[in-house]
Amino acid sequence: MSEHSSTPSQDNEPAAGIEIGISTFLEATPDPETGERISHAERLRRAVEEIVVADQAGLDVYGVGEHHRPDYACSAPAVVLAAAAPLTKRIRLTSAVTVLSSDDPVRVYQQFATLDGISNGRAEIMAGRGSFIESFPLFGCKLEDYDELFNEKLELLLEVCRNEIVTWRGGHRPAIDGRGVYPRAVQNPLPVWIATGGNPESAVRAGMLGLPVCFAIIGGMPERFAPLVELYKRAAVQAGHDVSKLQIATHSHGFVADTTEEADEKFYLPTQAQMNQIGRERGWPPYTRETYDAARSLRGALYVGDPEYVAEKIVLLHRNLGVTRFFLHVNVGTMPHKDVLRAIELLGTRVAPIVRKELARGTGRAGDAE
Repeated sequence: MSEHSSTPSQDNEPAAGIEIGISTFLEATPDPETGERISHAERLRRAVEEIVVADQAGLDVYGVGEHHRPDYACSAPAVVLAAAAPLTKRIRLTSAVTVLSSDDPVRVYQQFATLDGISNGRAEIMAGRGSFIESFPLFGCKLEDYDELFNEKLELLLEVCRNEIVTWRGGHRPAIDGRGVYPRAVQNPLPVWIATGGNPESAVRAGMLGLPVCFAIIGGMPERFAPLVELYKRAAVQAGHDVSKLQIATHSHGFVADTTEEADEKFYLPTQAQMNQIGRERGWPPYTRETYDAARSLRGALYVGDPEYVAEKIVLLHRNLGVTRFFLHVNVGTMPHKDVLRAIELLGTRVAPIVRKELARGTGRAGDAE
């Protein structure tokens, strides 16, 4: 393992002020063309390979989301990330997200502190309330306590991150009276991000606490999140935090191929299938080709195309929102593994260098970098 070890997080600073990486929910949906469904075990093994490829391609971060339903394979992000940790050298490893409302903050810390030790300081926690509700009845949590649970458990998680010996009392968990929490993370404190789908209260909460924030932008125009970014910054200033040190990430669906035509063709059907599945559960209108094409436009929230086009969209996002980290969510529905690996490789070896070069020289046209 020692030959793969990395120095802790301070040596993993992104070039030109932006980190670029992958997020995934480990989709295990039926193939839209054959109807065959990948097993959870196979999807988990593929995820480890994806993380290794992302690290080799020079990407900065890889995030795995927590879900408790049959169309996603991962209910334990820290375990998946730990499997890849000794096989990687520098990539940061994060949940995307940890559904903190229905989990125990002490166990969350212990799991990610363990990951931090195995990876030598590359673990992060992205805490959120979750966009699905399956974990609430599964773990005996009440949906009517949705907001209260998150606020209380975030408070405890941050306390555990700061202090080895914890004394704490709340309304939804037994008190802790001077107990130690182990193992301790390599990073002190272990980084905690707040994830939000666009809730103003979540942005304000993250700002007041001085925590990095990640906005999930999967529809509309990303530039419309600018007021939320301002809310976040304003709350941070009012709480006495240094705005220059705030970190802002976004998470958006997308896919990179050697040509835009290839990316368009390969990504549409699996995306349509998964979005329609979720849409039926939530009462959304059908996901159509028109919806997809509009989202692929320069100002849309879907990052699908060749490396130059995807880079151009990331540069625009950076200019509009001042993001310091960008997650490309690959894949939205089941896709051939080789295509996913190629997309990850292109994001790291082609897209990221273009973006960083453009941001370093302050121009607006990503395609001019080559």
